[in-house]
Amino acid sequence: MTRSALPGLAIAFAVLIAGLLLAFTVGRYPVSLADLLSVLLAKITGHRADVAPAVESVILQVRGPRIMAAALVGAALAVAGTAFQGLFRNPLVSPDILGASSGAALGAVIGIFFSLGIVAIQAFAFVGGLLAVAAVYVIGSAVRARDPILVLVLTGVVVGALLGAGVGLVKYLADPYNQLPAMTFWLLGSLAAANVSDLLPLFGPVAIGAAVLIALRWRMNVMSLPEEEARSLGVATGPLRVAIVAAATLTTSASVATAGIIGWVGLVVPHLARSLVGPDFARLLPTAAILGGGYLLVIDTLARTVAEVEIPLGILTAVVGTPFFIWLLASMQRTWS
Repeated sequence: MTRSALPGLAIAFAVLIAGLLLAFTVGRYPVSLADLLSVLLAKITGHRADVAPAVESVILQVRGPRIMAAALVGAALAVAGTAFQGLFRNPLVSPDILGASSGAALGAVIGIFFSLGIVAIQAFAFVGGLLAVAAVYVIGSAVRARDPILVLVLTGVVVGALLGAGVGLVKYLADPYNQLPAMTFWLLGSLAAANVSDLLPLFGPVAIGAAVLIALRWRMNVMSLPEEEARSLGVATGPLRVAIVAAATLTTSASVATAGIIGWVGLVVPHLARSLVGPDFARLLPTAAILGGGYLLVIDTLARTVAEVEIPLGILTAVVGTPFFIWLLASMQRTWS
């Protein structure tokens, strides 16, 4: 990490810490900063915390798992968005560009339609996302074209539209009193049901996918160049593209399987991280992960506190992301790097 990247990284850490403190202390049951520190120190040292049992329960059992899940989901979507934007050399690309979110959504609503348990629904969503991207890649690779990246993106749009139609069909056939509300709420994105059992299935794929992308950070810099230039530098662009897509899809599918469809994070956060540390993936990926975790923590805190009923995360991220997207379109006449 170069010295020039340290201020940007410090800002990202500040956002994450602020998001953590906000998420732990703000809510229907307010928790003071002193009680929070007391509980965390007691957990580290093994001593008994000098707080009411209800406070300790709220911090460790109610908010703790949800906060960890929010940080992981935000980091995963931000890292995936950063990887896709660099790979496709397009600032408007987001993690669901290859149908991962649509495939996961179809898998989840099928699980809800057959009244499966939460673990099975998450498994269906996870497998659906992976199968969707695999289908996009197979179809895109079968098409001979001068610009394989453009073909891949267009294939993703088409397959995503088809999967979206499948989601609509399942919702049409669902029970309007029990299944349909559950499908609608899940598709809008929420961490209300996150618990300790969700963390391991989420952490494993996210950690693996992020580790692969960070390990490929130098080659990803080369992949940001035009295809011919990257090949002239000795980079095997085909296998490398498969590895990047697979790793980014793994993190996206795990996130969607846990929290539902949460849009805009993978579009907004990579740009914010790039403005802080520049385009070098060696510093951009970790900064995006930290910033994404803090960003979704703030959004999730707002979701459960600004109204009497919890607001789905997808609605709040759209409220933030839409004006950002309009600004991005207006500024695309400038060079993006």
